[in-house]
Amino acid sequence: MKRENPFFVFNPKSYLYGAKLLDLALVADDLAQKYPQHSIFMTVPVAEMATIAAQTKKIIVTAQHVDGILPGRGMGKILPESLYAAGARAVFLNHAEHPLTITALVAAVKRAKALGILTIVCADSIKEAQMIANLAPDIILCEPTELIGTGKTSGQQYIKQTQQVIRLIDPKILIMQAAGISSPTDVYRTIQLGADGTGCTSGITKASDPAQMLREMVAALVEASEE
Repeated sequence: MKRENPFFVFNPKSYLYGAKLLDLALVADDLAQKYPQHSIFMTVPVAEMATIAAQTKKIIVTAQHVDGILPGRGMGKILPESLYAAGARAVFLNHAEHPLTITALVAAVKRAKALGILTIVCADSIKEAQMIANLAPDIILCEPTELIGTGKTSGQQYIKQTQQVIRLIDPKILIMQAAGISSPTDVYRTIQLGADGTGCTSGITKASDPAQMLREMVAALVEASEE
């Protein structure tokens, strides 16, 4: 799966499901077709994955988690092959709301890579980002846990430091900065500071008009990338 930069990730977590989730997926898909030079990822709960993948054309349908298991035993686990068959082409790993041990993370990254599923691995500190960079994921999301959902974005120094340490280890890894993103201005600033991508959850899902907020954030990303 190819991804274009800068990219945007709409991560509705468990705020949305059913018709409302599909409605916003279609908005995201329209934006992805309007701006083909930028990738738009959208995370989707496992139960909704096949439906969203079947009804969209351009967004990168993204799983919220996967387990590093092989077909066989694994009751209650998420099998990478089943995600791929359902339409997932990317996956989040080690999010603050679903942290993994190092052993589990290594296994999950390895299995996802074997299937061609893009890996977005979360790091809540510079030290953790350095460790994760050695696993060579496709994207590292640098997001201090204490800023998630607060509306307070990472400072310029943190953004530049994380980008520097990751690129020293592996310059091919894309770097996503998304802590506290809640407005188009936040999106614009983050891309201007050099991030390869950004994204949002509650800033969109809790907006008075989620579809319009999604449109404005993606437009801000495009504007920042063109300057």
